[in-house]
Amino acid sequence: MRSVLCARLSVTWSRLSCIGVLGGGGGGGGQQQRSISLFNSPSSSSNWSKVVSDAEKIVGYPTSFMSLRCLLSDELSNVAMHVRKLVGTKHPLLKTARGFVYDSKTNLQMRGLVVLLLSKAAGPSSHTASSDLLPQDMVSGIYPSQRHLAEITELIHTAFLVHRGIVDLKEWTNSDGPLKDMQFGNKMAVLSGDFLLANACTGLAQLNNTKVLELISSAIGDLVQGVYYENPAHLEENISLSGGIVSTATWEEQTFLSHGALLAKSCQAAMELAKHDKESQRLAFTYGKHLSLGHKLNSDLQPFVKNSTVEPVSFSLNAAPVVFHRQSVGQEMWHRQLQQVKGYRNQLDYSKLWAVIKSEKGVRSALDLCCHHGNKALEAIQAFPSSEARSALENIACAVTKF
Repeated sequence: MRSVLCARLSVTWSRLSCIGVLGGGGGGGGQQQRSISLFNSPSSSSNWSKVVSDAEKIVGYPTSFMSLRCLLSDELSNVAMHVRKLVGTKHPLLKTARGFVYDSKTNLQMRGLVVLLLSKAAGPSSHTASSDLLPQDMVSGIYPSQRHLAEITELIHTAFLVHRGIVDLKEWTNSDGPLKDMQFGNKMAVLSGDFLLANACTGLAQLNNTKVLELISSAIGDLVQGVYYENPAHLEENISLSGGIVSTATWEEQTFLSHGALLAKSCQAAMELAKHDKESQRLAFTYGKHLSLGHKLNSDLQPFVKNSTVEPVSFSLNAAPVVFHRQSVGQEMWHRQLQQVKGYRNQLDYSKLWAVIKSEKGVRSALDLCCHHGNKALEAIQAFPSSEARSALENIACAVTKF
């Protein structure tokens, strides 16, 4: 079973690596910025840090240590030695690696934390009498298999981040730096991402639960599909086919694939490991889904709502305020606005485009949708018994709607 699982997921993930190469970042200053992480700290970083710190105390230990067994292995140590050769280059893999070590404001382990909190909030199931789950096996109210699942979730997400850092060499110019550095960085990104995924595959097999295996495998497939949808070439093709307008429902569906499926299905899998009923699994999935969408909206809104006199240099044209602005003004007006803000070498002036978008309804629509998903997450968690863990999940859902 383990070998079949690893083979299945490796094929799926290799497709993700290829998509990363075709639609990857890098390139000159005129390219749009790509967001590679869902759980970056919101604008009120001190409040968010407190919410996370309090939640980590409830589950027993800081979730940043969850993948320590993998990260301290000899194999990854060898990869890290090679990654050091990228110091001084512009390859995005270096920025991703640096974020794990130095950036305390970036909560890269939030998915695992949410999985653990939901596991504790739900507690033991009444259906465990006929299973091999014993209450005395729980540590801080969480089964070992659920902690293992949280680690697997983080490994998959980390591998996803690393693979997303693959640079599209077709768009690389001499002014961006030596091509050989980018080629070497791409090889390291593929190697290190594949290593993390292999560890996740092994961990999944060790859980010995086919339902969980199916859930997490499908989440990886969703990630692949979501990255494809975010590819700029596909984005323009999709817009053309839809008559120039991407509906809110379409945006939510595509964003869920790339930013929400892994967390939502991991939350559902945590309930399955504890033998909870289908309704509990549905509620856990719902919480993970709406929390993810709410936080993605929060992240997309940051350049447009943060209290700063300095206008952002760039932002993603896939960001929710931009998509909703495009809806409100129509395709013809959108193309006219893009032409008006183009400058040297036909590159977009993001400061001017930012001002145009901020003056219309797109930002307000994204704010309203963010609050909607935060409220939906709060609604889903109310069905679980009142506890410290549930309160922490409520605080996290509230935090994603604060700016």
